[in-house]
Amino acid sequence: MSTEPETTEDAEPGLPGAESTSAGGTGAVAGETEGGETGAGRPASEEEAPAGTGQAAGPENAPADTGQAASDEEAQADPGQAAHPENAPADTGQEASEEGSPASTGQAVDAEGGDAGAPQVSEAEAELRAQQAERERIEQRKAEKKAPIASGTKLSGKAADLLAAVRAVESGEKPSATVFEEPRPAPRRSAPEPERRPRPVAPEPVSAPAGPAPEAVEAVRQVLGEGGAPEVLAPQAAAVLGESADEQLRADPWQLLRIAGVRPEQADGFARALLGAECGPDDERRGRAVTGWLLEQAALAGHTVLEMPALLAALAQRGVPEPDSAVQGAIAEGEVLVFQDALEGEAGAPAPAGGEGPEEDAERPVRVLVGLERYAMAEESLADGLARLVNSAPKQDGSAEEWERAATAAQGSAAELIRAVAGQGLVLHTGGEASLAEPAALLTAARSLGLRGWAATHGPIGRNRFAALMRRSGQAAEAPGQADEAPADSPVATVSGLLAGLEGPGRDTEGALDLDLLVVLDAPQLDVETAALLTESLPDGARLVLAGDPAVLWSAGPGRVFADLLAARICPQVASRRPDPGPLGELVSGIGIGELNQVEAPGKEVVIVPVRDAGEAVHRTVQLVADSVPRAIGVPAEETQVITPGHGGAVGTRALNAALKERLNPGPGRFGGFDPGDRIVHSPAPGRALPGRVVTADAEGLHLSCEGETVVVPRERVEQSVRHGWALTAHQAVGSRWPAVVVVLPGDAAQALSRPWVYTAFGRADRHLSVVHGVEQALPRAVAEVPAKPRTTRLPVLLAPQISRT
Repeated sequence: MSTEPETTEDAEPGLPGAESTSAGGTGAVAGETEGGETGAGRPASEEEAPAGTGQAAGPENAPADTGQAASDEEAQADPGQAAHPENAPADTGQEASEEGSPASTGQAVDAEGGDAGAPQVSEAEAELRAQQAERERIEQRKAEKKAPIASGTKLSGKAADLLAAVRAVESGEKPSATVFEEPRPAPRRSAPEPERRPRPVAPEPVSAPAGPAPEAVEAVRQVLGEGGAPEVLAPQAAAVLGESADEQLRADPWQLLRIAGVRPEQADGFARALLGAECGPDDERRGRAVTGWLLEQAALAGHTVLEMPALLAALAQRGVPEPDSAVQGAIAEGEVLVFQDALEGEAGAPAPAGGEGPEEDAERPVRVLVGLERYAMAEESLADGLARLVNSAPKQDGSAEEWERAATAAQGSAAELIRAVAGQGLVLHTGGEASLAEPAALLTAARSLGLRGWAATHGPIGRNRFAALMRRSGQAAEAPGQADEAPADSPVATVSGLLAGLEGPGRDTEGALDLDLLVVLDAPQLDVETAALLTESLPDGARLVLAGDPAVLWSAGPGRVFADLLAARICPQVASRRPDPGPLGELVSGIGIGELNQVEAPGKEVVIVPVRDAGEAVHRTVQLVADSVPRAIGVPAEETQVITPGHGGAVGTRALNAALKERLNPGPGRFGGFDPGDRIVHSPAPGRALPGRVVTADAEGLHLSCEGETVVVPRERVEQSVRHGWALTAHQAVGSRWPAVVVVLPGDAAQALSRPWVYTAFGRADRHLSVVHGVEQALPRAVAEVPAKPRTTRLPVLLAPQISRT
């Protein structure tokens, strides 16, 4: 299909779709790489994806488009293929020219504003550094506690033991054989009684991490040149591998696979150039490196772990002659972790207590899972944090009578939500757009009782919409600000801003968020790492409400936290009975249950525009945005959003954005392909998409306005993190809504469609939805027959033994 896929959730683990070149094969290394961006919540590389490790760097071998990967609910791919979350930063290399950039970003900005001074810390870097600092504070607090902590308070128990064992093996303090000895269990103690915390303190400034030394980068550049790899990878390789990166690459050339965007066949070419006759497909170093690479690709597809048979099959298809030995070698070196989860009853169901002998234990069916330490530890930590919330009583703010009066005043499912939160530390809330009134009522009631309550959304558009809803419901009624902007004292932040310390209440002296109640909206967009950081950051006695629509697309990063919690049933769940109104609400609600219904739309709320080919689809889309919708519906072009299945192809985001720019804001693209007034989407980190507009550009970089906030993107990051934004993909649009939406479905997009994709895309419209329809019966078939692709996770299994069941 011509539409470039959005993300890789569709990937089938263990079934790589691309042929690989083994280390012992012949031929040049591929000239382009696919993928190149990490999953949501993971730091994006400052460097471009490699143009091909078998060629010297240069404009003729520009990096491959990072969007060219298997799609969420789209192309049938697998962890063996390079992957890219659909809302990842803008394509590198080729995309600039495809969107009209006459020159590189750096040249364009130089021409406008002269040479840049010292590098500025970007918003993404500030956010990632703040998250890193928070992780370090958490780890320091764990290390200071000598006695075992009660299960569920902080990272402890099996999670802490496993992490300590891995560290011990890596440091050489313990032989790997001793790691698997079971320690004597320590007595459990009940969770401590919450205490009133001291007044909040301002977060300490995060010092910028020192980059790799120039001499280290130069040494790596020399090794890359000897192996025929692009030397532009040197800074990234030095940062990832450390100061001895050049020595590591000489000793193990397949370490190049740790660099984002490098594929096994390219690392094979690099290894052949350095090792010569010593290089072979059966090299154990290659097997270990490809194992780690496959697990990284699986994470980009949404899996936190892979089942052993799937991983072995993927290794075999990647030319590893002895897959089992490769996995065992990676486990022995501490590069990956292995788990055995019981398969009794439903996933996550606890094993029967007592009455089982060793023989029965041995016969119990298990599934063997393999994962990277990063995601395994995040999932363990998340399970501990959630268990802490479920098993401990929340702090008693307000009497039972006051909570009941608040619930009685709210009525309906909002009253159910308030009653559930009054006595529980963790509550789930499900519903569509109209149901947001219920978390708003909860937050209003909680703050009236004296609780320090905050809400957090996936993106700034959702934040501003919920803040406006809070004002309309009476909260912060006197606060200044427009209807679509969050006032400074509004108790609403974005999840990323909350964790980075850029928004929200700040942190107390213990490093915990200074709040009593946190309502996380857009909960399906939480990946395991972000969710783990949130739960670790909550103080003892706090309440957490996860709210969202379970029918939308899942997170761009690994895990399916909200869906796993709904299935586990470990806490109260409140389903909103408030339907979305009007023809749009009726249409989207039907899609959610697998029915594509015809709805009456007397006010032209829903319009179907049939097209025959890609050229007509682009023409009609531009016509709708620029003329028809403003004239017939009264929604201006700047408030109309186009959504399409992918980035590439004849009707992808790049083609549509080029046509829309030519009609709505023509210009030479002198700022790295952008002009003042261009609509853009800024991706400061994978998994985040901030719609906005270009203001200007100078020596500092590209100046953007994103939902009322001024953002300056350094010139070296523009090409990687900024796209034109008249047209987005569904994953980029999730968490946001616009007055009018045009969904483009070209004929070759049939394989990209699924029920969650259609539900998400159609559900972004507030007043009007136009569907440029060229897929005929593929649309109702996708809604009825193509659910979300499964993801392999361990959260339900980890939660089951920690939850107190009465």
